[in-house]
Amino acid sequence: MRIGHGYDVHRLTEGRKLILGGVDIPFERGLDGHSDADVLVHALMDALLGAAGERDIGALFPDTDPRYEGISSMRLLQEVMRLLREKNLRVGNADVTVLAQRPKLKDYIPQMRENLARVMDVPADRVNVKATTEEGLGFTGAGEGIACHAVCLLEE
Repeated sequence: MRIGHGYDVHRLTEGRKLILGGVDIPFERGLDGHSDADVLVHALMDALLGAAGERDIGALFPDTDPRYEGISSMRLLQEVMRLLREKNLRVGNADVTVLAQRPKLKDYIPQMRENLARVMDVPADRVNVKATTEEGLGFTGAGEGIACHAVCLLEE
């Protein structure tokens, strides 16, 4: 078994959609980034890549490459899963925590879990997504951005 940890953060900005776990969440601001800036999927991909002993998403999908401009992070997750299959690795489970003051995410979590499970080819009960505020503390608590931690277990 192999364990991996991932972390990502993106600034909230006007004029962008808020996409988390492949779900378009109604909100007045979205996350800034080269792709769709899905911070949840980015943290998860880095956890998966770390467990596999691979480089991070910045190395695989650089923000200097126009092929990735505006791309769905779920599409990038498909590529990470292809890489894992080539290494004969499969997901045992994944656990993700989103740090966001707003918006409230609880109503969107079941769809996030389903989206991630489908792409990772595991039952939804092997994918956990949690959300927490930071009680007004730090950049996430001030509503300036959203951060995410992810851990995963890969099986050979």
